[in-house]
Amino acid sequence: MKILVPVKRAIDYNVKVRVKSDESGVDLANVKMSINPFDEIAVEEAVRLKEKGIASEVIAVSIGPAPVQETLRTALAMGADRAIRVQTDVPTDLGGVEPLAVAKCLKALCEKENPSLVIMGKQSIDDDSNQTGQMLAALMGWPQATFASEVSLNGDSAEVTREVDGGLETLAVKLPAVVTTDLRLNEPRYASLPNIMKAKKKPLDDISAEELGVEFKPRLKVLKVTTPPVRQAGIKVDSVDALIDKLKNEAKVI
Repeated sequence: MKILVPVKRAIDYNVKVRVKSDESGVDLANVKMSINPFDEIAVEEAVRLKEKGIASEVIAVSIGPAPVQETLRTALAMGADRAIRVQTDVPTDLGGVEPLAVAKCLKALCEKENPSLVIMGKQSIDDDSNQTGQMLAALMGWPQATFASEVSLNGDSAEVTREVDGGLETLAVKLPAVVTTDLRLNEPRYASLPNIMKAKKKPLDDISAEELGVEFKPRLKVLKVTTPPVRQAGIKVDSVDALIDKLKNEAKVI
């Protein structure tokens, strides 16, 4: 069984995001970038399936300029067998490569690599679109199981426990399928130094968008990006009556 894992290079989740002075986007100058956390979980799950002897090969895929290779090397260090970078000069952050274009690119790669399973993060932490997995499943005509908190494979089917508003829901899907990961699926491993060194020797292929027949030209335009308003400090009241008075006369909630 071959597993395809798309990964995205995003601003590290520990970094405080800064908006450009002209409000045209997010300032990426000298900002630490890392693998999208949901995608890191997807890589971990794919590697675990390989360690169990269920999967035979794990392929990491990413889209973007040369620095994306660092993200792919991280996936290789975690245990992926090989990597593919789809070349493009279009920025992959907010306002760049859109989910539909990514899904079309992944469709072309799925047709080329013929994986039995695509495991990917449910969303990226920069644009929070939460669309690519669903779009890919629709384009391929494959079943999908989103927001997975547990995945088990049995022959030509997968059983996925997914998180919904009312609790947990368990689905059975036929393979090939698309699964998107949630935060509670697993705890990603740290890449050890020996594995980081081994990752440098693992194959990483570059392929152009033109070879896949995909165009990354954006259909949408980001008009403005602004910083959220600063939250006002709370106050303490001396009594219940004072609280009710403020809720009634100032907050207008009662």
